[in-house]
Amino acid sequence: MKRYKNLSGNSAVTAYEIGKDSVKVRFTTNSVFIYSNQSAGPGNISQMKNLALAGKGLSTFMDAKVKKLFARKIR
Repeated sequence: MKRYKNLSGNSAVTAYEIGKDSVKVRFTTNSVFIYSNQSAGPGNISQMKNLALAGKGLSTFMDAKVKKLFARKIR
């Protein structure tokens, strides 16, 4: 997984991995969730990818739009 830049300095996201149709996200709690086009919708996944690459806004977006729409919790 790639380290999340956390440009705002207070994100709950620590790392991410972008897949073709998904985003895997690790949080400060060490929990890892996979969000997919099927579970969260392609528009939301596209936005999550953009925010992950930008290093800012991912946690806020996830709280507002996709919090419980994950495909799978890994840990």
